[in-house]
Amino acid sequence: MKKKKTFIIDTNVLLHDYSSIYKFEENDVIIPIVVLEELDRFKKGNDLINFHAREFTRELDKISGDNLLNNGIPLGENLGKLYIETGKDFSERVFASFPEKTSDHRILAIADYVCTKLKNENVILITKDINLRMKAKSLGIRAQDYENDKVANIDDLYKGVETIGEIDSSMIDKLYEEPDGIAVEDMGLDIHPEGHQFYILKNNESSALAHYNPTSKVVNRIIKQTTYGIDPRNAEQTFAIEALINPEIQLVALTGKAGTGKTLLALASALQQHKRYKQIFLARPIVPLANRDLGFLPGDVKEKIDPYMQPLFDNLTVIKHKFSHQSPEFMRINDMIKEEKLVITPLAYIRGRSLSSIFFIVDEAQNLTPHEVKTIITRAGEDTKMIFTGDIEQIDSPYLDIGSNGLSYLTDKMKGQDIFAHVNLVKGERSFLSELASRLL
Repeated sequence: MKKKKTFIIDTNVLLHDYSSIYKFEENDVIIPIVVLEELDRFKKGNDLINFHAREFTRELDKISGDNLLNNGIPLGENLGKLYIETGKDFSERVFASFPEKTSDHRILAIADYVCTKLKNENVILITKDINLRMKAKSLGIRAQDYENDKVANIDDLYKGVETIGEIDSSMIDKLYEEPDGIAVEDMGLDIHPEGHQFYILKNNESSALAHYNPTSKVVNRIIKQTTYGIDPRNAEQTFAIEALINPEIQLVALTGKAGTGKTLLALASALQQHKRYKQIFLARPIVPLANRDLGFLPGDVKEKIDPYMQPLFDNLTVIKHKFSHQSPEFMRINDMIKEEKLVITPLAYIRGRSLSSIFFIVDEAQNLTPHEVKTIITRAGEDTKMIFTGDIEQIDSPYLDIGSNGLSYLTDKMKGQDIFAHVNLVKGERSFLSELASRLL
């Protein structure tokens, strides 16, 4: 039998996933009393972490009832018990290293006490704070990240695009000749498509861009198409436009480094289909620099959020500059903004709204938690299409990484679904200077 473990949970884990106490199997879970104090400070507000703080407190009240928390509360069948550990005096070794009684150091004092009480056997501090993990390890306390919603092997993350070389020329010719595509079993290739997978098929003489349709189970050729003035400059951008335009694909993930065209292509494709949807929402999470809240910035709400939304307006400007000021396409964009058919806004302002018949683009999705991504997608109504874009290697949140962010999680979990497509854009197209800097600096 596996030896039972005791997990001590930090505040940031509960703010990341309020139901995390149920994710530790038959092992016991300890919540330090200081964590409840910190959650109390987070309970007011409209962001998802505020919602998580409130939900955990309600959940704790529900499962405890009239029972005392220090005696342990069963979490459910085949699960361990939940304990609240009250404040403990700093041991000599904790005080010698961390004399300031901050919240983190109080958690360390409790972890140190539990380790001593249980003879240090299988006691693990769970925190998304890297520095706190390092401090715990320096004291000989085991510490780990919260792994439940983390992608197991990021190197194997689904890319959505596969290159196959040395294809017989007759098969490529057949793709050009058959507009309805070729059944995958007739391709004569050892391929196992995942949902709407894209292929670059080539040999020394010719090549073709192809797409697997999971409904008809055929591979069909993809033709480059201009989308609201934006021309695809490489194979991956061509695939991205296909995924964005295809009405059968309701959920799209576009990943790639800065300058690969993720947001630009998504916005251009949305404008191209403006008649199909009631509204276009372009949103992004606000991640303040240097952990300073929006209240630090001067001005009213609009003036506070404008700096965070400016990159989205920049992409819109690129598209507008493809047309003359008197053109219908240019004027249509201005009209859509005035009539709120095209809305650029912080993501927090979208939550709670009805999302029916909407083309919804979530930019910088790598700064969202898996639970936030789930919350957004579950708001989708009829005829809504959702696009998540971002660079999983460029994360601004201190508690997320390449394997635990919502965009990686979405790509991993949705792989193979008939309504999902993922394209990883690899070549920067913003400018030669931008691509050179991205590659060398």
